[in-house]
Amino acid sequence: MPAKTVQKLIKLLKQRNQDLTNIMDQLHPSDLAEILEGLEEEQQKELFALLSDEEAALVIQEMEDIDQVALFKVLDKERASSILKEMSSDEAVDLLSELSQEDARELLTRIEDTEEIEGLLKYAEDTAGGLMTTEYIALPENMNVEEAIIRLREIAAEVETAYYIYVIDEENLLIGVLSLRELISAKDGSLLKDVMRTNVISVEVEIDQEEVARLVSRYDLLAIPVVDEKGNMRGIITVDDILDVVEEEATEDIYHFVGTSEVRGVDLVNATVFQVAAKRLPWLLVCLVGGLASGRVIGVFEDTLKAIVVLAFFIPVIMDMGGNVGTQSSTVFVRSLATGEIEANEVWGYFFKEIRVGFLMGTVCGVMVSLAANLLEQGLAPWIGVVVGIAMFSTVTAAAIIGTLIPLLFWKMGADPALTAGPFVTTIKDITGLIILFYTAVLFMDKLL
Repeated sequence: MPAKTVQKLIKLLKQRNQDLTNIMDQLHPSDLAEILEGLEEEQQKELFALLSDEEAALVIQEMEDIDQVALFKVLDKERASSILKEMSSDEAVDLLSELSQEDARELLTRIEDTEEIEGLLKYAEDTAGGLMTTEYIALPENMNVEEAIIRLREIAAEVETAYYIYVIDEENLLIGVLSLRELISAKDGSLLKDVMRTNVISVEVEIDQEEVARLVSRYDLLAIPVVDEKGNMRGIITVDDILDVVEEEATEDIYHFVGTSEVRGVDLVNATVFQVAAKRLPWLLVCLVGGLASGRVIGVFEDTLKAIVVLAFFIPVIMDMGGNVGTQSSTVFVRSLATGEIEANEVWGYFFKEIRVGFLMGTVCGVMVSLAANLLEQGLAPWIGVVVGIAMFSTVTAAAIIGTLIPLLFWKMGADPALTAGPFVTTIKDITGLIILFYTAVLFMDKLL
């Protein structure tokens, strides 16, 4: 959104200029949502007064959660409930779940038919049931094509998407699907059950949103139906909601990788120093403990380090290489789990493959650092090269194992493996690398002195 357009709208708003409505009519709801986020409360109310309930609902659906909540607190309850009524069921449920229980209850009491929304509120927000909308097209299997097209014209404006027509039997069981193109191109007089596709890709209401996103991506779907345990149609999840899930999950994983988490309930710019620090400090304390443990390892081998001072030169080299390998292994494994590239029955096979990869990389890095050590420290050659080479080989191999094994074990326990990809892997790898280096030096002490 160009800054000039925003400034012009604010100027017209202050002047109560009639041209404001004409300009707003030409803007996309997402552009209006962006403008609203930069306005003061009174200006937001004035701008919304120019929109119909339906237009306002479209704009609010384009806003971030925290901005939606802030706006609904500004609007009077009567207007807020009118707008809520015009929102799609899934968006309305998402908004209500962000409000306080008291505000949500008050809004619901002002809406006549709340059965649909209350039915969706019972599902966890990170499940298919929490994502789905109940505004979809489902037609009986014995309806013919002409009747279906007529019915589609009647209800198309009221549903979330008209790309797919879902076919159900008398008991509301999902038995087939056909696209809008397939419906239009079907011969007149054909029954839906004769032209539908029966291999329907669907998800159950309790399935995790990440699995839903994987299925939509894998099969290039614009929407996916949601069914209960009996196969009854309950709703659909559209691709725009899936894009939000992908962004949310990717953001969460990135934060976990670097050892922090999101500041929820407020945007990052407006978050207080204490809120931001509180999300980062726990992970930093884990690293601090690991650093102290690493220091303790060096203290234990103080005599060895004094006897062979040159080892100090190779400590950062070996720790950094181990850190890089550990980060690579954990990142690739966690990301492959998230995208479904590695299936549940393939994790252990991948783990043993990662051991072989670590072995190969360790061999290459060990040989190279061994040669470099002999060139740099010719007085101790060739034994310093042997010690450093073996330590590098062992550290890189161990880092590949740790970087994969720890996220794998957390995943097996039902925890988010991305949590371990940062501080935990780094801390364990540092301690392991130091122990390997010093124990190797102790084994060859008589050769080095």
